[in-house]
Amino acid sequence: MQMSRKFLVPAVALALASTLGAARAEDYPARPVRIVIPFAPGGSNDIVGRLIGEELTKRLGQPFIVDNRGGAGGTIGTEVVAKSRPDGYTLLLISTPHTANSTLYKKLPYDPAKDFSPVARLATAPLLISVYPGLPVKTLSDLIAYAKANPGKLNYVSSGVGSSQHLVSELFEIRAGISMTHVPYKGAGAALTDVAAGHAQVSVGTVLQALPHVKANRLRPLAVSGSKRQPVLPEVPTVQEAGLAGYDGDNWWGILAPAGTPPAIVDKLSKAIGDILAEPDMRQRLEAESASVAYLSPEPFGKFMAGETTKWAELIKRLGIQAD
Repeated sequence: MQMSRKFLVPAVALALASTLGAARAEDYPARPVRIVIPFAPGGSNDIVGRLIGEELTKRLGQPFIVDNRGGAGGTIGTEVVAKSRPDGYTLLLISTPHTANSTLYKKLPYDPAKDFSPVARLATAPLLISVYPGLPVKTLSDLIAYAKANPGKLNYVSSGVGSSQHLVSELFEIRAGISMTHVPYKGAGAALTDVAAGHAQVSVGTVLQALPHVKANRLRPLAVSGSKRQPVLPEVPTVQEAGLAGYDGDNWWGILAPAGTPPAIVDKLSKAIGDILAEPDMRQRLEAESASVAYLSPEPFGKFMAGETTKWAELIKRLGIQAD
C-alpha cells in the first residue's frame, strides 16, 4: 500500500525537521549564548544567573553571557526573550515574580505560560523576617502580637508593588492575621536601609540582602521561611519553629527558553544544569548566598510554575493589587 502524495510531503518534512533539530542539539552551542536577567545587576537574580552562566560556559564550551534588562517588574527583559528566535541562544533567568505578573499586570506583551519552554528550576532561598532593632519585639510571636495590638501602624518595605518581597509580605500578613502598611521602594537596598534607620519597621526579604545589616546590628532577625535554619544565621528559627504554620514564601529561580526551542536543545541545557547543580562546589557556592539547590527538569518545572501561578493569582485577586 502506497502513502498518498498529500501525506507524504508533511511526513518527510516532519522527519527532516526532527533530524535537523537533533543535529542542532548535537552541535549546540556553536556560538555565545545570552542569559537575559530581567532585573538590575547586584540582586539575587543577578548573582544566581551569573553563577549558572559561569558553569555552563565551562561545561558546554561557549560563553554564556549575562544581559541585565531591568524594568517594569521584570517584564521588559522577559519580553525580549519571548520575542527572540527559539534556537537556544537566548535564555531567561526567572524568579517568583514571573508567575505573578500574569495576574498583577492588566496587559503583558507576552504570555508567561505559552511563550516559553521550561528548562530547569535551579534553587530556592528562604526569606528573612526582620525588624528595626528599636521595635519592642524579640521574637516572631512578639511581632505578631504587637501588630495585632497596633493594626496598620507598622510599616513594611518592599522593592516595589508586585515584587516578591511585596507578595510574600502580604502572604505573611494573611497567615499571621495581622495588618501592616506597605511602603514600596525602587529597590531592596534602599528599603532595607530605611528599616535599619527606623523609617520603617519590618522587612520580609532575602537573607542575602539583609545579612550585612543583621551582622551590623541594624536589623533584628526573627525567623526564616523554609524547612531548615540557615547556616549563616544558625540561631534564627524557622517560621514554623517560631509558631506560624502554613507559611510558604520562599523565593526560587529557574531558566526558560523561548517557546518552540527544539526539545533536544532544551533537554541538553537542562541536563547540563542538573549536572552542575549536583556538584558539591556549586551547592556550597549557593549555600554561601543562602540558597539551596532545588533542580527540576523541564516537565516538573512547568508543573511547579503552574502551581505558583495559581497561588499568586489567588492572593493578588484577593488583595486587589494592580501594577502599572
